[in-house]
Amino acid sequence: MGTLLDQCKRIVVKVGSSLVTNQGAGLDLDALGNWARQIAALNASGHEVVLVSSGAIAEGMQRLGWNTRPTSIHELQAAAAVGQMGLVQAYESCFRQHSLHAAQVLLTHADLANRERYLNARSTLTTLLSLRVIPIINENDTVVTDEIKFGDNDTLGALVTNLIEADALVILTDQSGLYTADPRKDPSATLVSQAQAGDATLEQMAGGAGSSIGRGGMITKILAAKRAARSGAHTVIASGHERDVLLRLLKGESIGTLLTATTPTLVARKQWLAGHLQVAGKLVLDAGAIKALRSGGKSLLPIGVVDVFGEFERGAVVACVGEDGSDIARGLTNYSADEARRIARHPSQEIETLLGYGGDQELIHRDNLVLL
Repeated sequence: MGTLLDQCKRIVVKVGSSLVTNQGAGLDLDALGNWARQIAALNASGHEVVLVSSGAIAEGMQRLGWNTRPTSIHELQAAAAVGQMGLVQAYESCFRQHSLHAAQVLLTHADLANRERYLNARSTLTTLLSLRVIPIINENDTVVTDEIKFGDNDTLGALVTNLIEADALVILTDQSGLYTADPRKDPSATLVSQAQAGDATLEQMAGGAGSSIGRGGMITKILAAKRAARSGAHTVIASGHERDVLLRLLKGESIGTLLTATTPTLVARKQWLAGHLQVAGKLVLDAGAIKALRSGGKSLLPIGVVDVFGEFERGAVVACVGEDGSDIARGLTNYSADEARRIARHPSQEIETLLGYGGDQELIHRDNLVLL
């Protein structure tokens, strides 16, 4: 692990309900304080950490005096609404002890399926990280239904990893990692210390989706690692009961199971962009903009755009072409077609005057652009 995790700058840490609530007995403030202490230390050493935390429904049940988890979606949503107050309040208190601010971010699947909301969520999270704020993310259980819920926070952790292009996803659980078989049933089962994310044999080890161990258990973590690997992120599945587990992992110590991604983060994003055969619109660039993209490694600014074709919304994949029609690049636009037409040929400092509000300085950010 030393050659991989100790080089990771941006990390998503997911902690499960059993760790946060001491097996459902209400919030474990000592455990939350422990996560906050480790994350504060990582933050001080230059790492960017996003925390995906379960526990809202369990805390809400405890506050409402419910001994058994309800099956009604509305009661679950009510418990989540009550519990989320306690969860965020506790985290805020823990991080304040280390002079850090925390931010609550609640997401649904619809937020990440819609390109504009996807970009809005991405921009908010990257801004929070630049301000050294610790985003605490949970599924928005208050409004989700069966149709739009992530289903588990392992999946949410992977989607957030993709969203912000994190280098690693650390899934902390009450298990030591992935074993070759269920260690509770097979005493000869051994810990898998390292494997490649997406390896089909891993899902068999985890019990398969239909087994008792698979329902929300290790299988969701294996599938989350597979999803995270698509954007180039490595995944570690480890026990949250290990002392200083986050600090030791980021120093390169081998703990739990490391599932590696084969494609570097930025390369994975560029491949995804380049793979879009259909584009929603077209931006015609002048010679100066083309030179800045090709030789300067710059973002595309509005002043370099001479014409805009098509109708598209913010977050759409658009083609960038020269005035002779030659293909130059492809990227995700920060502005709709109408907005792009209004700011084209203008310097970025005039965007607020032209649109009536301040937006991104770039029409397409370099990270969201691939040269052809």
